[in-house]
Amino acid sequence: MIYEELQRQIEQLRILSRNGLDLSEEIAQLEAKLAALKRQTVAPAPSPSPATELDDWERVKLARHPKRPYTLDYIKSLTEDFYELHGDRLYGDDAAIVTGLARFEGQTVVIVGTQKGRDATENVKRNFGMPHPEGYRKALRVMKLGERFGFPVITLIDTPGAYPGVGAEERNIGGALAQNIYELFHLKVPVIATIIGEGGSGGAIALAVGDRVLMLENAIYSVITPEGCAAILFRDATKAPEAARALRLTAPHLLRLGVIDEVIPEPPGGAHLEPEMTLGTLKEALQRHLCELLALPVELLLRQRREKFQKMGVYEEIPESSLS
Repeated sequence: MIYEELQRQIEQLRILSRNGLDLSEEIAQLEAKLAALKRQTVAPAPSPSPATELDDWERVKLARHPKRPYTLDYIKSLTEDFYELHGDRLYGDDAAIVTGLARFEGQTVVIVGTQKGRDATENVKRNFGMPHPEGYRKALRVMKLGERFGFPVITLIDTPGAYPGVGAEERNIGGALAQNIYELFHLKVPVIATIIGEGGSGGAIALAVGDRVLMLENAIYSVITPEGCAAILFRDATKAPEAARALRLTAPHLLRLGVIDEVIPEPPGGAHLEPEMTLGTLKEALQRHLCELLALPVELLLRQRREKFQKMGVYEEIPESSLS
């Protein structure tokens, strides 16, 4: 994107200026151009229902940006004393999902998140953020551990979807996803889910059944990727931008549809440009929702969680007489 190109040019000029060249005027011009571009493309003031001029496909590209903060970045900045837990006690340890215990604003919590890689080597290790069945079973094991001790659960979701390979199918990926969804509806502790990047298909939903579902402004959340949707509906994956607009997969759309509870504003140009701002905004939202949920009796918590998801969607009852 043009943001990154301008930033690269500015950084190159700064490096050259260290060698004695006076490039301050050129740097200032590029910085002014970058600031003006940000003001033109993104509304400067966030609101409870953020509305920006960014196209849905542009948001898809921002959600996938390789410099965007990932789960481990959020854990490092938002929590203290994080202790990672490994393995599903059945098959192995899936590095595409990070789980553990941590302290958040003085409260012990369970953290579960999908993790992508920053380079080719780490992406192979993390399987590009696409968990296997053992990853979801590890997540459930740790969430049940948190339930046993009364620790709230915070999930951070950034995945194109669960891994669709043969090995995952052999180890029952569908069953692992279904089991997580079922158990999350019955977990007797507060659950807050946050879509921080990509929220793809059942791989995201298996970590997103929460009392509160938050979503970063430039994240996406959908039953299928735009490319997959375009390939099925239009027989042409190059029509992904058109599919993205039809899917209503961005945060402002999903807030209006009642699928999520709050949009977390990002700085102009995306979370990767000023990650500290995004981290601070998300921290405030998590703390606020956690305080509200911890005050609720368990019975009310579970009932509201069920009702929240049961109210989603639109349906019509057909009179029995019309079926005869």
